[in-house]
Amino acid sequence: MVERRRLAKGADVERSGETLLDLVLADHRIGLGGRYLLSFRKRRQDSMLPWNRLKVGSPVVISDFADDTDNGISGIVSRRTSHQIEVAVEVWPAGERFRIDLSPDETTRRRQRSAIAQARIVRGPALRLRDRLLGHDTPRFRESQPPITFLADLNPPQQQAVRFALSAEDFAIIHGPPGTGKTTTLAEVIHQAVRAGDRVLACASSNTAVDNLLEKLIRGTPDVIRVGHPARVFESLREHTLDELVTQHPSSAIAGDLMRQAESLVRAASKPGRSGDAWRRAGQMRGEARALQNQARALERQAIHYVLDTASVICTTTTIDDDLLRDRDFDLVVIDEACQSTEASVWQAVLRGKRVILAGDHFQLPPTVLSEVASREGMRDSLMQRLVMRFGSETYRRLTVQYRMNESIMRFSSEQFYDSSLIADVSVRNHRLGDLPGVTAAETSTDPAIFIDTAGANFDEELEPDRLSKRNPQEANLVVSWVRRLTEQGLTGDQIAIIAPYAAQVRLLRSRLDLEGLEVDTVDGFQGREKEAVIVTFVRSNDRGEIGFLADTRRTNVALTRARRCLIVIGDSSTLGGDPFYAAMLDYFESIGGYRTVWDE
Repeated sequence: MVERRRLAKGADVERSGETLLDLVLADHRIGLGGRYLLSFRKRRQDSMLPWNRLKVGSPVVISDFADDTDNGISGIVSRRTSHQIEVAVEVWPAGERFRIDLSPDETTRRRQRSAIAQARIVRGPALRLRDRLLGHDTPRFRESQPPITFLADLNPPQQQAVRFALSAEDFAIIHGPPGTGKTTTLAEVIHQAVRAGDRVLACASSNTAVDNLLEKLIRGTPDVIRVGHPARVFESLREHTLDELVTQHPSSAIAGDLMRQAESLVRAASKPGRSGDAWRRAGQMRGEARALQNQARALERQAIHYVLDTASVICTTTTIDDDLLRDRDFDLVVIDEACQSTEASVWQAVLRGKRVILAGDHFQLPPTVLSEVASREGMRDSLMQRLVMRFGSETYRRLTVQYRMNESIMRFSSEQFYDSSLIADVSVRNHRLGDLPGVTAAETSTDPAIFIDTAGANFDEELEPDRLSKRNPQEANLVVSWVRRLTEQGLTGDQIAIIAPYAAQVRLLRSRLDLEGLEVDTVDGFQGREKEAVIVTFVRSNDRGEIGFLADTRRTNVALTRARRCLIVIGDSSTLGGDPFYAAMLDYFESIGGYRTVWDE
């Protein structure tokens, strides 16, 4: 039985993003491990799902919408579209109409506390690594190493980063600004380590980041295994999951036969006759069933440990299942997107390794920490950021050639965050929307970066009713017109994204746009992603010059670096311009001829 929060059934409950109400079952199928994959939609078949925080991999509770006493069943979101959400469950839920609630994941917190407690008492090599990661001792690097034959076609900064990482005796950092091929570089580090005979634990804070790394690894690195709930894994990669590989082991077939025999005995024992002998036989059958089940589980464990023991690389999130990996340790631990992980969340992985490689960008989003108290105590400072601040360039190498953005889109972030060190590869330097098949020539197909100033147009921000989040209806109208303009030029929905810093603006835009493939999300929801065209709506417009958490310019750095060929930014210069960063941004758009006003539209 799963406990869940009891909330009212009104539509305002859904505004939190943590609940979906009045759903019906649209479809179902059987997934790996015999799990049910249930697809839910709104009772009105053509209704889009409201904006929500239920991402792929999120733990949820499904319960009977009509029964307030139903505590529901647990599941994992395995897929989602604008109209449906699919959940993987072990048992079928009761009811005909359903609600789905985001479920708190206490397992993660318990594991982190356990890892921190273990870090306090480590001895031997782990103690040396711990003290260097805490900044007590200077990290060490080998001065020479064998020549490297690279698997991937890497540019010189990437090659240098790989050599640097492999020379680390304790830890090293790969700093990967947007679009610079950080995951490709990290996959090369792992490949070279495996070639040298190392066992590697490859981690990231999110399932998406783990799968992105796995996708690179399977192209050239043998014996790579993805650990975790299959529903949290990209469908195209599920053949590499532990669940799938275990089913291919001979012991699993035997275990399956034993389980079926046990099930037959249990069914027979559930219908005993009236005599004493019949009850005794039923008891014997239940005992035989338990013995068969125990044998089956032993065979399953045998298959699991065989598969894990023969793996060169194990990929998992930083929330490691200690019961599964047990006392296994590794020659190298790699943590991707390390700046999005709280320091507490990485120690589970760190304590299993002799050496550690951290990769990420401390000028993009920090770890998500909702508690202001925890933030003030330093929870938003990642281990990677702390080490960069402590040791500087002595411990990291930066990747500088980027393969995503037109140069005009890239240059402002390069100047503000990366010491003007980024270089747009020739393959993307001048690419524009007009170069795409089927896209007609227009302003946006030739001008890659545009700022539309709404100052003086009374595009005022407002609080969403009954919520603390802000929205800007007039800006939303302008966004809708730009989406229409882009599609008229020939772009499809899956080539366009809209990013807003406030969830209320996301909700408003989703209610006004129903374009297949179009993504509308917050900055956090779009970290690590890219689209051909991106529209950014800043929302804030007031006569006090208040910009709220836009003051965390790392968030804006993420928003401005998701576009490949066309970036359209909408904002109020009179509100934004009082901040030095946004004043510089306005000057930049003017310098490249990309400044417009709403009156020009």
